[in-house]
Amino acid sequence: MIDLLICYDVSTETPAGRKRLRRVAKVCVAHGQRVQNSVFEVSVSDVQLLALREKLLSEMDVTEDSIRIYRLRQPREKFVEAFGRDQYRDLSAPLIL
Repeated sequence: MIDLLICYDVSTETPAGRKRLRRVAKVCVAHGQRVQNSVFEVSVSDVQLLALREKLLSEMDVTEDSIRIYRLRQPREKFVEAFGRDQYRDLSAPLIL
């Protein structure tokens, strides 16, 4: 699996931009977890990464929006420091309800 950090900045000055923002966020929510308003941590396979990238590119307006995809080093706990309201959940761990 590849761990990624996806950050986006979608122009919301128009109704169309606000709609794009919701669609981009929806794609990210489907693949990972929100760690800040426009920042998601995602764990995907190589094939899933290709599909995710394609979905994000199809939702954005390249003349107005920006999406960045960063590969995270493993293990996450060693390379990512979080302070304050960190709501990270290990998606590979068992879910206890």
